[in-house]
Amino acid sequence: MSAQIDDIIARALAEDAPWGDVTSEVFLPAGATASAALVAREPGVFSGGDVFARVFALVDPDTTVELGIDDGEPFTAGAVLARVAGTARAVLRAERIALNLVQRMSGIATLTARYVAAVDGTGARVVDTRKTTPGLRVLERQAVRDGGGRNHRFSLSDAVMAKDNHLAVLGASGVSVGDAIRRARARLGHTVHLEVEVDRLDQVAEVVEAGVDTIMLDNFTPDQLREGVALVAGRAIVEASGGVNLDTVRAIAETGVDVISVGALTHSVRALDLGLDVTVL
Repeated sequence: MSAQIDDIIARALAEDAPWGDVTSEVFLPAGATASAALVAREPGVFSGGDVFARVFALVDPDTTVELGIDDGEPFTAGAVLARVAGTARAVLRAERIALNLVQRMSGIATLTARYVAAVDGTGARVVDTRKTTPGLRVLERQAVRDGGGRNHRFSLSDAVMAKDNHLAVLGASGVSVGDAIRRARARLGHTVHLEVEVDRLDQVAEVVEAGVDTIMLDNFTPDQLREGVALVAGRAIVEASGGVNLDTVRAIAETGVDVISVGALTHSVRALDLGLDVTVL
């Protein structure tokens, strides 16, 4: 995990200053030092403290970062979340990348916490999807956990998940969903999870009876979800997907589903407003 994070940061730093920070190098004395405070401009839930600190360490190992809050903790506007000290060149070189990452991670954690709070007491789990920023999945998935959510499969290699397009290909090939599930079961190792998406109630019985671990009910109304949960009758995990937002998630959770997947946690989240206030020493 740490190697993945270092790789993300290294690529971001190389993108931001491929041949160095020419502004700081020509304007700032080499020996100038600075301190900075990471300050919240709005309330939220913190995520990415170690990532924030690691950016500064990779720019200059002598830069010090003191975190004032743990990942997953809420904070108010005006709170000082971290303090940084080092050469002015190093602090300013790392500033934008460190902010970009911690702002996005904290935005995801904050939004996730709102969804988790909305389903409190129902027993439903809020999970993310693969609708992540290319290259940043490991960070965005951490942010979801920091917000109290859970992670879906990390990649296409982690589980079998047959969705609508897979089923369309099967139908065109003359293969029934039930037969495809049974064939998959015969080929898979016993540790591999098998999930199938359906978009109609009349598909539920065949899919569950064929032996899936999870059935995803896609774009079902709350009444349809209740009926789907009753049809499954505890024989598989029931996941709801589609049409999920903060206005609808509570009603979806109250239908008895086990899992609610929310693409919005990562694909359209707003970065939280955090600032790095720099003081020259």
